[in-house]
Amino acid sequence: MTDPILVFGAGGQVGRELLDLAARRGIALHGFDRAALDIADSTAVRRLLAENRPSLLVNAAAYTKVDKAESEPEAARRDNVDGPAVLAAAAAQAGVPLLHISTDYVFDGTKAGPYLESDPVAPLGVYGRTKLEGEEAVRRTTDRHLILRTAWVYGRHGNNFLKTMLRLAAERDELRVVADQVGNPTATPDLAEAILAVAARAAAGEARWGTYHFAGSGATSWHGFADAIVAAAAPFTGRRPPVTAIGTTDYPTPARRPANSQLDSGAFAQAFGYRALDWRERVAQIVPELAGGAAKG
Repeated sequence: MTDPILVFGAGGQVGRELLDLAARRGIALHGFDRAALDIADSTAVRRLLAENRPSLLVNAAAYTKVDKAESEPEAARRDNVDGPAVLAAAAAQAGVPLLHISTDYVFDGTKAGPYLESDPVAPLGVYGRTKLEGEEAVRRTTDRHLILRTAWVYGRHGNNFLKTMLRLAAERDELRVVADQVGNPTATPDLAEAILAVAARAAAGEARWGTYHFAGSGATSWHGFADAIVAAAAPFTGRRPPVTAIGTTDYPTPARRPANSQLDSGAFAQAFGYRALDWRERVAQIVPELAGGAAKG
């Protein structure tokens, strides 16, 4: 029997998409959500690895409430720093590689173009700082690691920007969306494909460990993203409220966001042979599945 891949954070949007894809491909993958396992519990994690003898650990668990993190720094630290450190230590002890998902929020967004893996990090808030510290804990603790930074994640499951825009478009006569922050919308099907590409190379002994960026192909603003979502849903909902561009200063939030979240995914494509589809293409695939009402779930 093939040694399984263990996925932590399996209840989130990336974890659920990964479980779905692995099931379709017949890949042995066991998922654990927060209720099933606390990744900061060292004893529980080590016991799980001893019982399952996995081929790869995937950490998709995280504290992702960017604004709430400003008032809950300890909760963010437990999930984003302590948990990854425990997983990395257990992985190193068991001789198992670890794929850890990180974020564009490790950057301050002042660069003019897409960020490379080698660019200086400078997070703007608690969420970004704890995610960066989680990366550092993984690097210190286990050599066979792959840190996958991604951005603007959306898909069929969980809570995300695309599903929020579908809901608001059904409720409101106008949407006002920030237009001066740019990034690469990243669909969960692409992230799932990327993770399985890493798993395949790891199984073949060909993985190139380290830190990589992986995000959707093509860049846009939150406003451009929202407008494309509303347009794609209109044939199914019969509604197309206008999407009005506003500035970041018109929509103040507790946490500062990077103005530029673009990630250069070229190194990942070269190392693992997979590049995300254009974000517009993925929106055109996903919106019809949700526009009939599933976006509320």
